[in-house]
Amino acid sequence: MPTLELKGVQFYSDADESAFFTFARGIKAVQKMGGVGDSIILHVTARPSQQSLRDLVALFIRYRISGMRQLAQFLFTTNRRWFADTRKAWHKKIFGDGTRTSNQIR
Repeated sequence: MPTLELKGVQFYSDADESAFFTFARGIKAVQKMGGVGDSIILHVTARPSQQSLRDLVALFIRYRISGMRQLAQFLFTTNRRWFADTRKAWHKKIFGDGTRTSNQIR
């Protein structure tokens, strides 16, 4: 089961923190959450659905979480069209200057 490490997530109020955890728990691909130091660890399914992947992207963007490149592991031939779209706001944060070549996609 893949894990995502969300380092130093900043909350601006107790309600903001509560909203974060409610949102994260509501993502179907998130199987378990934990914490280590200042990191929140999400254990996610190996092949998140399109909706779950969109929600994970939204969580990283909404809470300005660094390390979005961790999400690149969820690039598959079935989601490449939208997930690796170079016009999307998240593309550079997840894939850097380029998307993995087709022989690296599962």
